[in-house]
Amino acid sequence: MPGFADLVTLIIIVLVIFGAGKLPAIATSIGRSIQSLRKVSPDTVAEEEES
Repeated sequence: MPGFADLVTLIIIVLVIFGAGKLPAIATSIGRSIQSLRKVSPDTVAEEEES
């Protein structure tokens, strides 16, 4: 599990690579991806239980 220092380092690296202007777009796309994965996950679990 990453610690606080690891997270700060990761955030700094992301800021350097992408710049502060792109972060909202990146965060939005990551959030949408996680949301779609959560929608699909229960369906997949239900199919596996039926088998």
